[in-house]
Amino acid sequence: MEILPLFVFSVSIAFLIAKLEINIEGKHGWAKNLPTWRIKNKWTKIIMREYPLTGYHLYLMLTVLSFLHFPFFFETRWSLSKELITLGLYFFIFLLEDFFWFVLNPHFGLKKFHKDHIDWHHKWVFNIPIMYFNFLLIAILFFTFSQLI
Repeated sequence: MEILPLFVFSVSIAFLIAKLEINIEGKHGWAKNLPTWRIKNKWTKIIMREYPLTGYHLYLMLTVLSFLHFPFFFETRWSLSKELITLGLYFFIFLLEDFFWFVLNPHFGLKKFHKDHIDWHHKWVFNIPIMYFNFLLIAILFFTFSQLI
C-alpha cells in the first residue's frame, strides 16, 4: 500500500466535500438551517455521540462510503484488508473534511476555529474537537489492522 497516493486522494476528496458543504450549509454547521430530519436518541448517541443524526449527513456519509467502495465493483478484488483500508480512508477523509469546512468557510477561517465560535463541537482537547482524535484513532486502527491480516 502506497501511503502518498492515499493521502493525496484523501485530502482532495475532503477538500471537495468541504467546499460542497460550505456551499450548502453556509455559516450554519451541522445542517442547522437545512430542511432535513434530525434524530438524537440512545441509539444514535452510540455512533454520533453528542451530534444528532441528520438526513443530510446520513446520505452524505453513505454516498462517500459508496464511492470509496466503487473499485470493488470492477477490477479490485474485495478482501478484509482492503475493506479496512477503505474504512480507514473514510474516517480520515471526514476528519479532514470537517477541518477544511472551517478553514475554507468565509464565515469562519482558521482564526475562528475555536470552541467559542463553534457550538456543535461540544468537547475539545488542546483546542481541537475531540471528534478529530476519535476519527484519527479509528483510522489508524483500521490501517494498522489492515496490515496485520
